[in-house]
Amino acid sequence: MAKKKILVVDDDPAILELVGYNLSKEGYDVLKAYDGEEALKLANEEDVDMFIVDIMLPGMDGFELVRKIRSMEKYRNTPVIFLSAKGEEFDKVLGLELGADDYITKPFSVRELLARVKAIFRRLSAAAQSKEERPKKITAKDLEIDVEKYEVKVRGKKVNLTPLEFELLRFLAENEGKVFSRDVLLDKLWGYDYYGDTRTVDVHIRRLRTKIEEDPSNPKYIITVRGKGYKFRDPGKED
Repeated sequence: MAKKKILVVDDDPAILELVGYNLSKEGYDVLKAYDGEEALKLANEEDVDMFIVDIMLPGMDGFELVRKIRSMEKYRNTPVIFLSAKGEEFDKVLGLELGADDYITKPFSVRELLARVKAIFRRLSAAAQSKEERPKKITAKDLEIDVEKYEVKVRGKKVNLTPLEFELLRFLAENEGKVFSRDVLLDKLWGYDYYGDTRTVDVHIRRLRTKIEEDPSNPKYIITVRGKGYKFRDPGKED
């Protein structure tokens, strides 16, 4: 099996060396870039399986770099982890809205980063293996989830979801009526619990609601069960 190729982008040589060395030790093929332009050049020349991107890059920042990466068809669903010295909620939300799979605040432990990298690849592998066992389509009133096409429509109109938003919606819809805690969702979809930040789940739920709910403040599909977590409901069954 070919090694997973990870592109690490950071203008700090010490961090680039530390992260690159430890990823290589774990058996990954590592590419390195010091800025956004160099990263885009490598992304075009290579087939990258994951991006680890520092936000505070010289010139083009990490957010803009990921926007450009996401605009490339071959990287529409490729996982991204943001690294940043910033810890403000705004930065985390913006990173997740751009479709990042994870966000790690500096200083971080190498063990934590490796755990998150492995968790993302495990999730992708499990999703690919179980694809044949899933229903081809899930329909709930005005919502249609096409599992094969990785596509969601609301009232016949296509909705653009990030890979994790899609997987979160699919998982909840396939388990209609069942309540899942934030910790369980982290474990099932992100692939980790101890290192997880449950606010990550809340951000994805909030973003998902803005895209599929007619009134996000009064959701009909993704329901909050106070003190327990979230569940999916088919409002069509209540009409």
